[in-house]
Amino acid sequence: MVKDIFSGLKAYVGAFNLISQLKLWKYFAIPILISVVTASVIGITSYGLSDNIGVFLAKIWIWDWGKDTVTTITSFIGALFVLVIGLILYKHIVLALSAPFMSPVSEKIEKHINGDLKLQHRNTSFQEQLIRGIKLSVRNLGKELFFTIPILMLKLIPVVNIFSTILLFLLQSYYAGFGNMDYTLERHFNYKDSIHFVGKNKGFSIGNGIVFMLCLLIPVLGIIIVLPLSVTAATVKTVELLSKENERTVL
Repeated sequence: MVKDIFSGLKAYVGAFNLISQLKLWKYFAIPILISVVTASVIGITSYGLSDNIGVFLAKIWIWDWGKDTVTTITSFIGALFVLVIGLILYKHIVLALSAPFMSPVSEKIEKHINGDLKLQHRNTSFQEQLIRGIKLSVRNLGKELFFTIPILMLKLIPVVNIFSTILLFLLQSYYAGFGNMDYTLERHFNYKDSIHFVGKNKGFSIGNGIVFMLCLLIPVLGIIIVLPLSVTAATVKTVELLSKENERTVL
């Protein structure tokens, strides 16, 4: 698993050069716009909600003593909760709505690597790509929230909260990488087979997603470069994995 994670990270090396070499920047214009608008809306909403959640949670403490301390703690918890949920929503909204625009990018990179689409591939329309992207994001969003809520509760426990932070980051990374890989997988597998394929290659998905999540920590620039870099890196790695899978099938 660890080796696969590092392999997913290494796929980012040369991503910028590959984008420039294949003149792919123009294809990222609309996805970048989607990313900026989504991040702005979620950011503004999150800022307004964090204090409200903190005040709401503080009402559980009915005693006067320690009220200020409890309010400070609950405000922090509220802000953390909104931040995490906001990142999850941002990620899945952007990955879903960008699907029809990222698939052509992925296809061009695959043709560059293989010389052509040598492996068996499916032809899908703009609408089919969008529907699949939304379907996958809704599925992954539900699963991610299912695991995220308990992990957030663990953050209330001293010492354990350190490990829960790492676990939460890896969970978010996995689903980010999942979405990036599917831009390539949608040409080769149906919905269920793609889920199975990523499940077998969790380490690569996490490795790709780690950089995706780290990019979001960079103010402004992060939400601009996150898709070009992560999608390019994911495509390079996924094409490699598909080639190995095909070789095993032939043998």
